[in-house]
Amino acid sequence: MDRPVLADFLRRHRAALTPADVGLPAGPRRRTPGLRREEVAQLAGMSTDYYARLEQQRGPEPSTQMLAAIARALRLTADERDYLFRLAGHSAPDRAVARAHVAPALLRVLDRLSDTPALILSAVGETLVQNLPARALFGDVSDLTGLDRSEIYRWFAHPATERRRYPANDHDRQSRALVASLRAAYGAQGPRSLAGEIAAELDRHGGEFARLWARHEVATRFADHKVLLHPELGAIEVDCQVLFIEDQSQALLVLTAPPHTEDAEKLALLAVLGTQTFGGEVRQGPCAAGRDTTSPGRPAPYSP
Repeated sequence: MDRPVLADFLRRHRAALTPADVGLPAGPRRRTPGLRREEVAQLAGMSTDYYARLEQQRGPEPSTQMLAAIARALRLTADERDYLFRLAGHSAPDRAVARAHVAPALLRVLDRLSDTPALILSAVGETLVQNLPARALFGDVSDLTGLDRSEIYRWFAHPATERRRYPANDHDRQSRALVASLRAAYGAQGPRSLAGEIAAELDRHGGEFARLWARHEVATRFADHKVLLHPELGAIEVDCQVLFIEDQSQALLVLTAPPHTEDAEKLALLAVLGTQTFGGEVRQGPCAAGRDTTSPGRPAPYSP
């Protein structure tokens, strides 16, 4: 671990960012350029003291999870993230499986979306980053581990909890959409990927997933109008739009409603409600399926 160079690297990248770059208010006048240490710590989900010790060339060697969080907070590119890992004494993560590193371009767009639910997803439906309205709508899923991080896996493995966010008459369409999107990820990543692991585990149990998987339906992109069920606000009609990065391995999902409607007012209330009313239940992932308006007989495309 090269402590002096690591500390200098962190300080310089922190100084290169402004609060507006990461979706934070500017606040009072700043004596020095860049983000404050506590702001980087907030974005990375760690204590200010822990982050400060890294910049002061002391403290323990950070874990790969901590480094990934710092890379996201500082909006590092993949090359910069790899360099950060090596400075901290770790090997650079395999880019084929480093799903936790979010594309900076998507983060910059997400940072500017504070008044409507928005989140960044992996190709197998893992929620990588959520804004506050999205956490209020779907709950905070950042503590999920293993295959449960994928909303596709949870939809079939835990249907009693995962399907409550959708009207019963939309469950069949949602199931087909999720399986079709997993097929697309499986085709891009191969059988030894996370997509292959999810498919093998769900197929092993048979049932609805196995039947749909055998149909070999494939779909990736979507734009949809649908209904979500919120425990306090009730039914909310939303439009779902997606923005992919170039290789389609990650996507930004944004949920909106027409202005001056009851649904728009409900979305505006989400940030006020927060997540405190949800208790300890595990929340379902984001609006995941769309409608293929060009081919009525095909499953609804799914993002990403």
